Amino acid sequence: MKHVLFINGSPNRNGNTATMANRMLIDKEYKTINLIDYKIYPLGQSFDDDQFETVMQKMLEADTLIMGSPVYWHSMTGQFRTLLDRIYESPLKHQLKGKDLYFIFQGAGPSSAMLEAGNYTMNIFCRLFGLHYQGIVTNEREAEKLGMNL
Repeated sequence: MKHVLFINGSPNRNGNTATMANRMLIDKEYKTINLIDYKIYPLGQSFDDDQFETVMQKMLEADTLIMGSPVYWHSMTGQFRTLLDRIYESPLKHQLKGKDLYFIFQGAGPSSAMLEAGNYTMNIFCRLFGLHYQGIVTNEREAEKLGMNL
């Protein structure tokens, strides 16, 4: 059985991003990380209570990653972007190789340019570290459709 991990980049633990993940993963066993519950400091800052390594370890234990963020200020949330930045600088980043990654990116009214930019970012992220990018999910219909392939 695959170990699936949902990483929620929304400041709302039970918002639309989590709802889409639940819809996508209906009848599947998975774990959730809400980034809002972890202290992950930006690059260049070093504090003893930083929890990036904890989150990274949970990512490494998973076979499939469902990463999600609502569209905030025309892009991903700060928590989500900080996680990507920290992964980029992590010596463990190449251990993500071979994992499947789905990206949930939604909002009240994102433009196609915003969605394309998010999709581009995650596509490059996956290419850099050898993950298998399974695509972007922007609405519940897509979540249900991609969820059938998990």
